[in-house]
Amino acid sequence: MRAVQITAFGGPEVVTVREVPDPEPGPGQILIDVDRCGVNFADTLLRENAYLAGATLPLIPGIEVVGRTRDGRRVAALIEHGGYAERAAISRDGAFPVPGDLDDTAALALLAQGLTAWWLINRTTSVQPGESVVVHAAAGGVGSLAVQLAKISGAGRVIATASTPAKRDLALSLGADAAVDPGAGDLTKALIEANEGRPVDAVLEMIGGPVTGRSIAALAPFGRLAFYGMAGQVEPDPVSPRALQRTSATVSGFWLANALQRPQVLRAAYTEMAALVARGRLRVIHGGDHPMSEVRRAHEAMSARRTTGKLVLDPRT
Repeated sequence: MRAVQITAFGGPEVVTVREVPDPEPGPGQILIDVDRCGVNFADTLLRENAYLAGATLPLIPGIEVVGRTRDGRRVAALIEHGGYAERAAISRDGAFPVPGDLDDTAALALLAQGLTAWWLINRTTSVQPGESVVVHAAAGGVGSLAVQLAKISGAGRVIATASTPAKRDLALSLGADAAVDPGAGDLTKALIEANEGRPVDAVLEMIGGPVTGRSIAALAPFGRLAFYGMAGQVEPDPVSPRALQRTSATVSGFWLANALQRPQVLRAAYTEMAALVARGRLRVIHGGDHPMSEVRRAHEAMSARRTTGKLVLDPRT
């Protein structure tokens, strides 16, 4: 079968389409024919051997697939790796049935990105009706869904950050009440001003560097910051427990890999979001449908943060 295989760590030049053997399903797994596979920022980190999970070469990247089982059922699934391929072995119990009215891009967007956004809003920060929420990188795959899910959950005011005017306009079109440039001279002040002069209740943060500390400084008493990535690849400054104590603030981390141990929760969340998409209440931003032969171009755009919404690859082209 055709697949993207990495044999050395590095930049986009290391992702290469090759002929490789079909995967052999292990115990509890089934083989599917892949219609589309998702591209995530985590894939670029894995390519550079900079991801949270270690990697062993050679490696077929890709953690999201949507396709059909040999008996014709349409399913989506999260996998450890192997998604950039014509066929993939997936967990029989971890396969999410895909409704007929959900296109392939939406089916993939609700996996790593959608489930992360859902968990951050509903579990990690437990956003309550009327609370304010800051969503950093609000035009990205997770951010664009998190803005909407925050509103659906009853958030009182959603403040989006994004690096360009076009991305900020997109966040506003998705329901954000205000949009801020994260490169603002005084980000803490900008976030509080965007919240009509009040500190914020919850922050979803995946940039790192000074953005993290400046966001913590904008938290209200009992505020929560959920750290779920580091797109800037710059470690945040150390967090002072005494500073957290002064406002009874909470800083927590989230990695979707840990949530895989609760498949029933993820299945219910996926079903809930699919229904919201079908009813027009949750909008998936289609960020580009690339032939697998153009995987390097997709990785270049992702690494340069030129993307919005969900990028996918067609393994058949």
